[in-house]
Amino acid sequence: GAQAMRRGRFEQADGGTLFLDEIGDMPLELQTRLLRVLSDGQFYRVGGHTPLTANVRVIAATHQDLEARVKQGLFREDLYHRLNVIRLRLPSLRERRDDIPVLVRHFLSKSARELGVEVKRLTEPAMQFLAAQDLPGNVRQLENLCHWVTVMAPGQVVDVADLPPDVRGESPGPGASGEAGGWKEALEREVTARLARGETGIADRLTREFETALITRALAHTGGRRIEAAGLLGIGRNTLTRKVQELRIDK
Repeated sequence: GAQAMRRGRFEQADGGTLFLDEIGDMPLELQTRLLRVLSDGQFYRVGGHTPLTANVRVIAATHQDLEARVKQGLFREDLYHRLNVIRLRLPSLRERRDDIPVLVRHFLSKSARELGVEVKRLTEPAMQFLAAQDLPGNVRQLENLCHWVTVMAPGQVVDVADLPPDVRGESPGPGASGEAGGWKEALEREVTARLARGETGIADRLTREFETALITRALAHTGGRRIEAAGLLGIGRNTLTRKVQELRIDK
């Protein structure tokens, strides 16, 4: 709205960098306005009448083939040439498989920090198996896979058999897609593994990990809105706040 003065993205980025993600999906009307700003460096605030200028470096990213979209009439050719000054191509993961082990270790550590659990480790065969996969979803798919491993793998050391069934090329078993059996079977395997290692205090640690996973995912789903997350989980707001503090999820 134009009820109050608002500083737009170009004005906020004055003297710095403005990153435009998925530029290939930008509507044509907005492409025209962006081209005007890039051409003369001037823009107007929402509801404003005075032209403003900003010194901004623009970096744009896309998964689209912009040249093809130009030919299809879906992307302005003049805007394409205006943006296509220094072009960097980020290869897919299958073109840089040596990066996969480094990324796996990074994402496993990140997931462990988020969930407040011990970092899991892939065996060499499991790492080699992952590095051989095409992973069409690239880094995002690998990150989600590492999060799945952190939550679902039965032990701290993860072998090929512990990887998600779809990655191994197997059809998910009963309950693996959200039915009751899948996560319960994974929990049973985790308990069995910990008992075999002679651990004690298993119930307390698993309960903390379970509650951490529940609350972390609920807060991520609601964008951090605790009242909404508590409602979805079926617990009181004060209970969720207390759990966040006890489990150090806010850290």
